[in-house]
Amino acid sequence: MARLLLLSLLILQLTGCASWLGDDYRDPEVHLVKVEAVKMRLLEQEFVLHVRVDNPNDERLFIRSLSYTVHLNELLLAEGESSLWRSVGGHARRTFKIPVRTNLWAQVKPLAKLLKNTDQPLHYRLDGELSSGLIFTRDLHLSRSGEIIPGDLLPE
Repeated sequence: MARLLLLSLLILQLTGCASWLGDDYRDPEVHLVKVEAVKMRLLEQEFVLHVRVDNPNDERLFIRSLSYTVHLNELLLAEGESSLWRSVGGHARRTFKIPVRTNLWAQVKPLAKLLKNTDQPLHYRLDGELSSGLIFTRDLHLSRSGEIIPGDLLPE
């Protein structure tokens, strides 16, 4: 009798987990809000990516990690993976700060060419994969792009 009761409880628990994998789940929206320069040295540059996650679901969203690549006019600026282990409440948004270290020494000449004309817009692209979930994982592939004008970033 005890085994039957235990088996029944396990099956009921699995039906609760199966509801997480239902059709009413909507992918979270991920936005690159800001890129903050922290330290700029000759052989190493440090940035902080401010990434906002909007959760359109009723349940709390648990975020495990974010792997990313950042390109500027097809020039690879940074790539890496950040272990977050954070959560976003249901129908809420949260901004995460992701530290990035890169070495742009090899790209100095092409980068200088890109930044030479401050009136021409530059195309940027953020590609990545957001892993979420505690027990069952979901991977969200993301790609965001846009344009920036280098002259807008220079102080007057």
